Amino acid sequence: MESKKNPKVDVGRNSSIFFALGLALMVFISYGAINYKIYDKSALGIDKLNLDELDEEEVPITEQIVPPPPPPPPPPAPEVIEIVEDEVEVEETVIESTETDQEEEIEIEEIEIEEVEEDIEVPFAVIEEVPIFPGCEKGSKAKKKKCMNEKIAKFIQRKFNQDLAADLGLSGRQRISVIFKIDKRGNVTGVRARAPHPRLQKEAVKVVSLLPKMKPGKQRGKAVTVQYSLPIIFEVAD
Repeated sequence: MESKKNPKVDVGRNSSIFFALGLALMVFISYGAINYKIYDKSALGIDKLNLDELDEEEVPITEQIVPPPPPPPPPPAPEVIEIVEDEVEVEETVIESTETDQEEEIEIEEIEIEEVEEDIEVPFAVIEEVPIFPGCEKGSKAKKKKCMNEKIAKFIQRKFNQDLAADLGLSGRQRISVIFKIDKRGNVTGVRARAPHPRLQKEAVKVVSLLPKMKPGKQRGKAVTVQYSLPIIFEVAD
């Protein structure tokens, strides 16, 4: 049976297009509803600047104070010109020339050169002529050295207070190193000592300073200062 409907007015022929359009519209509305956000209006006004309050603020008018001008400088004093009569005679000083020529002889006064004695210090081990202790005048250089060492050792042994170490609570072997000088006049000077206790050190300096005056040592025929080192060793009984 033939349909009598006009195909141009048939609604069903465009139904697929309408369906697709409706589906797309619904998807668009759903996406917009999901992503829609609402902001708090009170938070939006934090960074706003109210220009009305600035317009109402009154800026005070300041008055610029101009300093008074400095006083004018005083007028310059008039120059006083003194007229002096040109009648004073001035004596001219003639300066003689000090230049000489090659033919002129110049006399030079004799210049005295003062010899300064050098204070030379020579160790006892290398001195040419050793200092002579009283009683060691005879014999060779080696014998004089040996005699001097023995005489000094006996003098120290006799004068040094060995009981001082025991009084200080020291025991055993004690060693005191002493260094002194025999100057150009034979006197004992510059005594220094190193000991286990300050009182022993003081005692050693005192005893060595009591050494008698000696005949000074000589180097190249001249009296010189001689350095002498002396170890003082003794045993303290327990």
